[in-house]
Amino acid sequence: MTEITIAVTGMTCGHCLNAVNAAVSAVPGAEIKSVQIGRVEARVQDSSTTEQVRSAIEAAGYRVEGVTSG
Repeated sequence: MTEITIAVTGMTCGHCLNAVNAAVSAVPGAEIKSVQIGRVEARVQDSSTTEQVRSAIEAAGYRVEGVTSG
């Protein structure tokens, strides 16, 4: 699995954290390490899983500013 960090804008409160956590948790092949205001750290199986995580966050109403791996 690859570890990624996703920069997310629009997260301002605990509700936002819960919404993003739920969105990422629903993606098969993604494991959350942490969700903080402005960022998500997760482990993903491959690049298609990364794109699914990105889409899930955006579908929850937040903007993905960037994804880094490592």
